[in-house]
Amino acid sequence: MIFTSSIPVIAMVNDLSVLLAFTILLSCIQPVLSGVAIGSGRQAIVAIVNIGSYYLVGMPVGVVLGWLLVFGIKGMWAGMICGIVVQTLILIIITIRCDWAKEAERARIHITKDAASPLIFAQ
Repeated sequence: MIFTSSIPVIAMVNDLSVLLAFTILLSCIQPVLSGVAIGSGRQAIVAIVNIGSYYLVGMPVGVVLGWLLVFGIKGMWAGMICGIVVQTLILIIITIRCDWAKEAERARIHITKDAASPLIFAQ
């Protein structure tokens, strides 16, 4: 026992470890997908997806599961996982539907334009 020898703490960690595993998995995928969408110029869409996923899905589901159905911390955490799942699925759809050839062309145009313009240094 590295951190504690308290039996109630060990039991709670044991109960919540599955939720932690799902949270870690989704928290590895979701930021990458957000970065891809933001990098392709869809900052507003990502912001709307974030707000909708957490405040319209995650928190209400967490409140229902945690307080109304009396699952406590597991219910609240499961609600937030639902929000992350919704967010991840929407970002996957956005990433799959993106026309990457068009995005590459837009990037090439920006690079060409930047390379052709003289550098102006502020004094």
